[in-house]
Amino acid sequence: MKKKIYLDYAASTPLDKKVLLAMAPYLKGLFGNPSSAHWFGQQTRAAVEKARGVIASFLNAHSQEIVFTSGATEANNLAIQGLVRSRALENKKARLSQKLHIVTSQIEHESVLSPCEVLEQEGIAEVTYVPVDKEGLVRVEDVKSAVKKNTALVSIMYANSEIGTVQPIQEIGEILQKLKVVFHTDAVQAAQFLPCDVRELGVDMLTLSSHKLYGPKGAGALYIKEGVSLAPALYGGGQEQGMRSGTENTAAIVGMGAAIEEIQNPKHTIQAIKIRQFRDQLLRGILKNVKNAELTGSAKNRLPNNIHIRVQGVEGRDMVIALDQKGIAVSSGSACSEKNQEPSHVLLALGYSLKEASSGVRMTLGKNTTKDEIQKVIQAFIGALDRLR
Repeated sequence: MKKKIYLDYAASTPLDKKVLLAMAPYLKGLFGNPSSAHWFGQQTRAAVEKARGVIASFLNAHSQEIVFTSGATEANNLAIQGLVRSRALENKKARLSQKLHIVTSQIEHESVLSPCEVLEQEGIAEVTYVPVDKEGLVRVEDVKSAVKKNTALVSIMYANSEIGTVQPIQEIGEILQKLKVVFHTDAVQAAQFLPCDVRELGVDMLTLSSHKLYGPKGAGALYIKEGVSLAPALYGGGQEQGMRSGTENTAAIVGMGAAIEEIQNPKHTIQAIKIRQFRDQLLRGILKNVKNAELTGSAKNRLPNNIHIRVQGVEGRDMVIALDQKGIAVSSGSACSEKNQEPSHVLLALGYSLKEASSGVRMTLGKNTTKDEIQKVIQAFIGALDRLR
């Protein structure tokens, strides 16, 4: 069987061998409930807390500021709905009728946009969706201008999951700290490559996802700065400081901790350099040989593993299928949005037409990508395009 090539690391990463090894004991003998007082429970509790400490160290946070979730979607919902519903309850008790205000961007992930829409529909909050420039970058001054007296939360993604553009989170954070507005960032795509020191970034909440970091699916984390009050996502036994009740997924949490440890390994920096070099090689090869192809998003402020290309007159979904038939896995956008077959809301925000916004192809590289694969993808891309045209 011909070896397949995987270039969709932004959607999900393969489980690292060291991560699987760390998880194995908690999939077998160490199966106790972390809330149990006996030996079995205390062994798993210790493992959960060790992972919490690893993630806290990575973020330059305190362990008690880390809440484990089932993934980034739950973490984003907890951050947004939790903060706004908590503030709304406070206002109700104080008999304040003013509606709360949220600021976010037009190119956020659905797990940020959807809870914002729900809060709007329920009449709990109004939302300002700040635009981006033609390179997919949020302007700091637009965020500042959008803030009102009743602004409860600003949520801006650190790095876009589709076009890979990196936002000026630290600059935004400096402004919002002065304005005393709670700031959340979805760092799911950024964590593997960019600094995530929450003190330096100036964020009050930050979202992580395990399976984007060579860890297992089913685990995520939300950093919540001490003093920030959220309404719980789930009610029940009061686990995770009362933020999300339910028995912790010990094996997945341990795996996430191990994955974060790998990110902090010095060899990770070398891997990131190699990934960037392969990415640039792939990009040059496509742009040189494909007529009417263009890179979407900023070439400079971009994740080192991300290529997002538009080819005039070609549907992105058709290209994804054509490459898949050649054994190459790419995508037309984020995995969560790809299934709805609608034009990319990210490309529409960049100013592309409905037809143009359906022509994107995303290729994201990872630590298992090889130089030989890059050459094969270039040739396959050209061949698939010729056939489609």
